[in-house]
Formats: sequence, C-alpha cells, structure tokens
Amino acid sequence: MFLRCGVVQFQHAAGARDANFAVVERFARQAHAQGVKVLAFPEMCLTGYWHARHLDRAGWEALSEPVPEGPATQRLLRLSRELDMILGVGLVEQAEGRLYNSYVLALPDGRWHRHRKLHAFESPHISSGGSFTVFDTPLGVRLGVLICYDTNIVENVRATALLGCDVLLAPHQTGGTASRSPHGMKPIDPALWHARHEDPEALRREFQGDRGRGWLMRWLPSRAHDNGLFLLFANGVGLDDDEVRTGNAMILDPYGRILAETQAIEDDLVVADLDLLPLCTGRRWIRGRRPSSMPR
Repeated sequence: MFLRCGVVQFQHAAGARDANFAVVERFARQAHAQGVKVLAFPEMCLTGYWHARHLDRAGWEALSEPVPEGPATQRLLRLSRELDMILGVGLVEQAEGRLYNSYVLALPDGRWHRHRKLHAFESPHISSGGSFTVFDTPLGVRLGVLICYDTNIVENVRATALLGCDVLLAPHQTGGTASRSPHGMKPIDPALWHARHEDPEALRREFQGDRGRGWLMRWLPSRAHDNGLFLLFANGVGLDDDEVRTGNAMILDPYGRILAETQAIEDDLVVADLDLLPLCTGRRWIRGRRPSSMPR
C-alpha cells in the first residue's frame, strides 16, 4: 500500500495572511494534480515567523485567530474538502486568553486537528502546548505533528511514535539560524539571498552545507530511523526578517533514507510515495523495549 505525500517550502510574507494563503492554495492544487493525499506546509506560514518576535502582545493578537472558527481554518477545511486532501498549515492560535504557535490539519470529511508547539520560544506572549498530537485518518495511517524545535527533543519523537504515529509532519522555520552552540548552525549572509539571481550557486552551496542540509542530516534521519516512522519536513525558504531560511524540504522513510528532496533556493513542492508496509528496524526496537527494567 502506497500513500502519496508532499511537503512545501515557501517564503512567507510577514503578517500577510491572505497572500500566504494564496500560496498555500496554489501549491495544494498543484499537489492535487499529482495525486498527493497528505500535504504539509511550514510552521507559521500563514502569519509569518521571525518578524513576530519583535511584536508586542497586541501585535501577536492581531496575527492570531481561534481554531477552528477562524477564517484561515475555515478556508483550509473548504479547500481540503474540495481537493480530497489532508492539508496542514502553521498559524497563531488564540484560545482562552492565550496565544499558541499552532499547526492546523484539515481533513476532507470536515474533521480537524491542531498541534500546539510544545517548546515555544518565539515570544513571552506565546504559550507552549501541553500534549502530543497523533490521530487516525481515513487513509489508514496515523499522523502525528511536532513543530520545529519539538522535533529536536528525542523523547518527543519517541513519545509520538509510541502513540502509534506512522507519518510525522515536521513543519519548520529553520536553517541559517544563529545557534548558541559553537558547532551548531550559523547565519547565512542576507547579501547572498539578494544576489541569488546573479549568483544562485553561491546561495545553493550554503543551503546544502552545514548551515542548511548538513545540519539537518545530523538528526532528521535518526528521528525517522530510530522511531520507525516516515517524516515530512516542510520549511521556510529565503529571507525571514534578518535570517535566511534554507528550504531543504524533504521526505524520509522509516530507515532514515531520503525518498525525495529539493535543492531549490526558492518556493518548491516535493512529492514521494510512502510504502506503508515496511518491516523497519525502528519498529522492532520499539517493540523490543523493556521499560519495566528502567531505573526508577
């Protein structure tokens, strides 16, 4: 049994929800034409991301909306129903006086799910979520969601796998960040982005190097392999306030192998067929765990 999935990288416009949703719709229709059934977009792609760290509470509230009553979720549900696809997008959610970096998934039958980022650090005005998100679908697979830094925490992916996740959606805004670690990721000179049309290969080298793909390869394959799940990595691309996101959208299998990826330095769609019947080592290791023997 195969399931065709897709991931999108695109450069959002800060605070321009309608314009960003237009990009979502364009890629959704493109993916639909290729037979995609599950499509993942990046973290906070409808609202914009890195610029928001400068906003006060009122600024964050202006970006936010309730889920599922808000206009973006309602538009997403209508699009999902029309295209018969599961669609996931990132936005800012307002609920009971709190704000969350959330990811909304619309199902064609009208159902919806939402994941609130567990490790939110973008602003003191943003609250962290308090639960994992794994759910059944009409496609016969269980989907899970972890947003950006959530996926860096090894236990988060293991907990999601233990809840039965087959396919993990991993929406990000990463690459070219100013890591505090001396051997971590480092920024990309924005001048390379501005000169991308004259010298695209200089920017591509950075995207494919340790500030982009090289860093991702240190941990994304292990998250998929050790937990026996597929991983859909969707990311921003291009200048995001004062940082350059590296794209690198990719789909990995439960052995940590890359099924499909892009080297594009602009908006792009990546599509792959997931073989849902692999006997992978990660699943065997999970079944072989002996939690009762762990020290207390």
